[in-house]
Amino acid sequence: MPRTDVDGVSIAYEVVGDGRPWVLTPGGRFSKDYPGVRELAVALAERGNRVLIWDRPNCGESEVCFRGDSESEMQADILAGLLRKLDLAPAVIIGGSGGARVSLLAANRHRDVARALGVWWISGGVYGLLSLAGYYCAPAVPAVWNDGLDAVTSIPSFEETFRRHPPNRDLLLAQDPQEFIATMERWMEAYCSCGGELVPGLPDAEARALDIPALVFRSGASDPNHPRETSEQVAELLPNAQLVEPPWPDTEWIDRAAGKWQGFERWPLLAPQLLDWASATLG
Repeated sequence: MPRTDVDGVSIAYEVVGDGRPWVLTPGGRFSKDYPGVRELAVALAERGNRVLIWDRPNCGESEVCFRGDSESEMQADILAGLLRKLDLAPAVIIGGSGGARVSLLAANRHRDVARALGVWWISGGVYGLLSLAGYYCAPAVPAVWNDGLDAVTSIPSFEETFRRHPPNRDLLLAQDPQEFIATMERWMEAYCSCGGELVPGLPDAEARALDIPALVFRSGASDPNHPRETSEQVAELLPNAQLVEPPWPDTEWIDRAAGKWQGFERWPLLAPQLLDWASATLG
């Protein structure tokens, strides 16, 4: 699997196809190998596109990284550096859930790497955002406090990256425990977006100035993690956005959580709408 160094962090990635550059970012701390990610990349590549899939820091086979005001901002900065290093900028930047947030932040913080945006399952609302803080960051605080840094390797949201890239354990153990706890608390606080910041890390005023073409898929009314109103409000903020219905039923997120299908295996259903939008918008 190809790897490259971006700002001192070793990143695992794969490029599929040839043509217009795209980059697809998964959600959660899931890797590029999670069901549906590569399949969507292949579907896009079949229509003359060059699609980058990658493991963000703290995901899959990439290195861990514990710097920055938030995990999403750190990953967005790494994504911009990766696109530049691979000569894929400007790209059509797309992603779902956490990948939507990273895509939005990368486009806003690094306008030179973004040709257009496509996002779905945008996390939002009090429950949706605080649940992210509670799952991805909070467990590490008592783990390190009570049992030391090595305890982080068995936390469910962190486990995969230590298993798939064993050198990450030494990188973790090289951290100062109290500084690591402070980082987790800072990253938790970053999810508590307040007035003037619909998406954590993306001030509303800056979203209104992010005038690249954007395709926003409306979230399901039954989805508490990615509220419908968040997707609608993001589409209203972005000045050149289209809000569209997704190619699945309203219960998609709930059905996925119930195990009706695995991972992101239905993401390839997005390909026709993404391709038609890019063709009509970008030529």
